[in-house]
Amino acid sequence: MTVSNTASNNNNAKTFAFLRSIPIFASLTDDQLSSLMGIIEEKKFFRNNVILWEEDTQRYMYIVSSGKVKVVQSSEDGKEHILAIHKKGEYFGEMAILDGKTAPATVIAMEDSLIQLIARESFEKFLLQNEKVMNQLISMLCHRLRESWLMLKVMSFSSAEQRVRAVLDQLGKLNGVRDERGIIIALKLMHKDIAGYANVSRETVTRLLNRFAKESKIEILDNKYILLKEHSVESR
Repeated sequence: MTVSNTASNNNNAKTFAFLRSIPIFASLTDDQLSSLMGIIEEKKFFRNNVILWEEDTQRYMYIVSSGKVKVVQSSEDGKEHILAIHKKGEYFGEMAILDGKTAPATVIAMEDSLIQLIARESFEKFLLQNEKVMNQLISMLCHRLRESWLMLKVMSFSSAEQRVRAVLDQLGKLNGVRDERGIIIALKLMHKDIAGYANVSRETVTRLLNRFAKESKIEILDNKYILLKEHSVESR
């Protein structure tokens, strides 16, 4: 066996294991998953590249193979509002395929990312015919609905401080890893990302995070993750 064939087999094995680790694919047989792998496209997107425009949302389901992406809406004055962030192993675009309608949002790479694309026809052939897959999809849609409710809660606060507190609390719930110090938000977030979530200015986020840190409510770790010290920054 040549070196190139060995490398190809190793890559296929890694891709197979990666897809198998995603709950929506867990119930597929090995043959089904192998067939699906054969028709999945993979594309690389560099940081700040647009992955998905609104008009393309009915064409594919997207899986984050590496990197991190954000789902955004832009106001008339060009201000960006983040609706969600998806990291490795998460997927998006399935709702537009299911109901045939476009999603009023754009998806942008937050860092260099590899994205796997499943065409609508393949989605319908391999996934919609499987009852267990449909149950996973329903579970994910419920999760997305809860995320939307949390974002509505964020936007209901009148002050910038309350919004930033609520965003940190939400990110801790969605992406938090608990240790003896509190909850670590396992996402590398820039201040403008938090600002996009909270619909406030980047300068306001910087000022508030600096204040929270001085008050020992949060800590910015070496890897740029944010440590929430217990629930001291939880929205109220």
